[in-house]
Amino acid sequence: MLDRWTMPLTQAPLAAVARRLQAWGIEPDQVTATSFVIGMLSLPLLALEWYLAALAAILLNRLGDGVDGALARLTGRSSDAGGFLDIGLDFVFYAAVVLGFALADPSTNALAAAFLLFAFIGTGTSFLAFAIMAARHGLERPRFQQKAFYYLHGLTEGTETILAFVLFCLLPHHFVLLATLFAVACLVTTITRIWGGYRTLRGLQAVRDGRPTGPR
Repeated sequence: MLDRWTMPLTQAPLAAVARRLQAWGIEPDQVTATSFVIGMLSLPLLALEWYLAALAAILLNRLGDGVDGALARLTGRSSDAGGFLDIGLDFVFYAAVVLGFALADPSTNALAAAFLLFAFIGTGTSFLAFAIMAARHGLERPRFQQKAFYYLHGLTEGTETILAFVLFCLLPHHFVLLATLFAVACLVTTITRIWGGYRTLRGLQAVRDGRPTGPR
């Protein structure tokens, strides 16, 4: 929900970092892989309840996630392979953070973590399933041209996920409440994405078949 406002604000700083990395001869996929490794450090750090250290790893991962795309565009190396690597590793990282909180206090956090992972499955699959169909129909990304995949809006997007992870790390004793609330928001996103994606694709099919698309 917030990405449409936060992403334009981050492009200039990310581009500045990308220019420095370009001067050093670093490639976008190297940034993606390095950021993933750093982000995965949050799993053992969370399990050990070193929450501030885990937060640092999470934020560095998110920084790298923005820089790799900026570097790819700057160097003209944007590719489907890079986009696939980026989004695939992102979802593994998101799950790892939630698992880390479950391991930190299994008796208290495990159920809420499982609920959040369930919700993540919904947001992730609805996002990727529509992206596949959007590519098949040649749909454009009017607001998120820098995304490798068609970006279907939702209540919980990248910005909200980062904010949730920050709150989890700063308020770990409230993880159950925070994770449950975020999971509910993710389920709302899943429902709206599935409904919105279905209506969009149904409308496109109707246009192709020459059928009316308006209300009857």
